[in-house]
Amino acid sequence: MTVQPKRTLKVEKLARIYDDEIAPVWGTRFGKMLLRNLAVPERGQVLDVSCGTGYPTTEILRRMSDGSRLIAIDASSAMLDVARRKIADLGPLGKKGVFFRTESPVPKLSFADDVYDLVVCNLGLTEMPSLEVALRDFARVAKRGGEVRCTLPLAGTFQEFHDLYREVLIKHDKHEALDRLDRYIARYPTADQVDQCMHGANLEGDIEVEEFTLLFKSSREFFFAPVIEYGPLAEWKEIAGAGQEMQDVFWYIKEAIDAYFDGRPFEVTVKAGCLIGKKVEAREQDEMELDLDGAIEEIDEEDTGLPARPRKMAAGSVRADFQVEEVDADDEDVVIDEDSPEEQALDAFIEGKRRPSHLDRTGPFDEEELETAGHERAESEDD
Repeated sequence: MTVQPKRTLKVEKLARIYDDEIAPVWGTRFGKMLLRNLAVPERGQVLDVSCGTGYPTTEILRRMSDGSRLIAIDASSAMLDVARRKIADLGPLGKKGVFFRTESPVPKLSFADDVYDLVVCNLGLTEMPSLEVALRDFARVAKRGGEVRCTLPLAGTFQEFHDLYREVLIKHDKHEALDRLDRYIARYPTADQVDQCMHGANLEGDIEVEEFTLLFKSSREFFFAPVIEYGPLAEWKEIAGAGQEMQDVFWYIKEAIDAYFDGRPFEVTVKAGCLIGKKVEAREQDEMELDLDGAIEEIDEEDTGLPARPRKMAAGSVRADFQVEEVDADDEDVVIDEDSPEEQALDAFIEGKRRPSHLDRTGPFDEEELETAGHERAESEDD
């Protein structure tokens, strides 16, 4: 059974935002890694999982020969509508064998075993509850000798922000929030962990790693950039706590960013990974059938030693949560939890909102700490 969220006006709007503002700085950069040296076999069967708004789907289509077929799936029909329009704009090229289907890959793909010559997934792994279980399922539908290519953000992504967030929590004795932050950061897999999961999925290959940076003029620009606002921000809010506790933490974070990076851009690093693996003969210890029919909550990662994936990783994704069925836009009984961290606006960025009087007068860091940080920055830049 597949889970297909209902359409809402919000989802349609977010699909446009993703394609116009997030994909150029996020999905496209990962997608270019996926496309590097990619060749589609003659009359090849290709599956694009979580294809989003159609990149790299359109580029894969350009590399397909006559007789090849491409199946592109996504849980969001709004995303697929954008992708379909892109294919239509290709003219005769768009009439090649490409088929779209609204389908979630969770808990498992609906396709039969050993069907596809090539399975690709650009950033979709970040939405799945288990990296290894997802890779095993991708390998299941691939032919023997077929190729699986996937991209995902790795450990070290947004490290500058995470370090600053940790400093704020330590400074203000937010121990529970600090534990939540550390658990969240640990969920970004390392290249070695991805390699371990590939091995467990009977995929023989390697993972390529590249770094790129995102620049923001201020804390306001950072938090309101679509790649942040519609990506990891909701999870970061939940880490801070609820209500005024969350607001206080983000006042401190805002002030820390603006103080540390006064007069220069706030630069954050993204560590992008692209795994490329060939499906090989199952090793004897891996020949047991993987049961993917159970509920997602029952997936156990103890065998791999990897923590569960975060609900919303820093993927800049605006796809619907696979676990929550959306309601129709015309439904009068729609109830939104305005007190949830995700729905709460950040007071620190509301015009005219005064800084709470109960916050430390010195802000997140005192003058001596800021001066020390300034010297450290200057020394690192000189190096």
